Amino acid sequence: MVNRSRLALITLAFAAIATAAVADALPITGSYGNKDGCAYAKSGESTGSDDFFLLTPEAITTSASYCEFKKVLKTEGKSFTATVSCQEEGEENGTDYTAKLTSGPKGYTVTFTDDAAIHWGPMPLCK
Repeated sequence: MVNRSRLALITLAFAAIATAAVADALPITGSYGNKDGCAYAKSGESTGSDDFFLLTPEAITTSASYCEFKKVLKTEGKSFTATVSCQEEGEENGTDYTAKLTSGPKGYTVTFTDDAAIHWGPMPLCK
């Protein structure tokens, strides 16, 4: 039996593959995340944790959402502003947002200009 979190990640991965041709990528190397996000980046297996954050050049993945980078709008050193299309768990269509990815000493922090209450990170480089 596949647990719900793993099924959601698999569904989101297939959605990402289907739309990858129209997506932009961040000019970063490697994956950034918390412990569970980095474990997923290494193994492809979800721990089922609700505390899951992973940043890759293609997307930001959490335990409940997948935000694909559509267009990099601005680059300032290692920080970026980008349009993302986010799909929440159980949704078929994405919603576009503007995300700011700020590089700091502890990794990347993600905020959304549309909702200042959303704050993910910092996410250090996965080892």
